[in-house]
Amino acid sequence: MQISVLLFASYAETIGAPSVAVTVAPGASVGDVLAAVRALAPGAGLPPALVAVNQAYAELSQRLIAGDEVAIIPPVAGG
Repeated sequence: MQISVLLFASYAETIGAPSVAVTVAPGASVGDVLAAVRALAPGAGLPPALVAVNQAYAELSQRLIAGDEVAIIPPVAGG
């Protein structure tokens, strides 16, 4: 199934795009999608991140269905 993934901060910079579409097996979890995105930049050392599914924070174990939108939100610092 195809999942739309919104990327922010270091994830968008490292991947080189504000969003990507990843294909995962039916019944995949949020963690599976996060792993698929990290695989797009092997060795990049992407940081841990908060993840939201359809605009609500989600656990890595949450199962997804086709058409879900996942947002990866890494920690940011400012000053």
